[in-house]
Amino acid sequence: MLLSVSNVTVQFGGVTAVADLSLQVDRGELIGIIGPNGAGKTTLMRVISGLVRPTSGSILLNGQDVTGWTIDRRVRSGLALAQQIVKPLATFTLAENVALACGSRRMGSPWQAMTTVNRNAELQRGRELLELVGIAAAADDYPSAVPLGHLKCLELARALALEPELILLDEPLAGLNQAEAAQMADRIASLVTESRSIILIEHNLREVIRICPKLFVQDQGRYLDFGVTEKVMANPKVRTAYLGEGAI
Repeated sequence: MLLSVSNVTVQFGGVTAVADLSLQVDRGELIGIIGPNGAGKTTLMRVISGLVRPTSGSILLNGQDVTGWTIDRRVRSGLALAQQIVKPLATFTLAENVALACGSRRMGSPWQAMTTVNRNAELQRGRELLELVGIAAAADDYPSAVPLGHLKCLELARALALEPELILLDEPLAGLNQAEAAQMADRIASLVTESRSIILIEHNLREVIRICPKLFVQDQGRYLDFGVTEKVMANPKVRTAYLGEGAI
């Protein structure tokens, strides 16, 4: 088991954002996390990444209990997070932005950082990753000169540069038109391998259903359903959560 989320609860003051949720992810899986607004999806993602500490419950990554680990320690153990709002370094080209992520393992040691001068290997790898996500032609462009779709791909490339076993994607299709969203969804699906899994939070239900073999559904912070996409979407409780009472 690559990831095991067990009985996680998150409370902010008197508000329960996530209530006793459990989720297991194997290697080579693409799982979509869906639910109405306010379902607690992003909170769950932040618990997995380490941005939020759960009130109770545990997170295991590769069999190790990482519940108390910092974000950077989780990243060095095989986790990557691609944020919804892309914030690249504006004074660096796209290739240089990815190269910095490629060099993250070297930067784990101050001595390595101080003695590293040649960045050619990282730049070359950065270009390879930009080609993998379909924007190699823009490698020497600056973030301000490319469209949103390219920036979304840049965020994917930066996540891949960390050589993760598990990538968390937070609404990567947000802000894209339908054609762009379909292209991005196909690209995300193509990145799943035997050794790399992806968890996708996304409001574009059409694309999530199309590319994700399995869905995990939350509603009001609670578990609603988890399993094969076709069966989950046929669940009357899931349909009611999206369409409202009396919709079935």
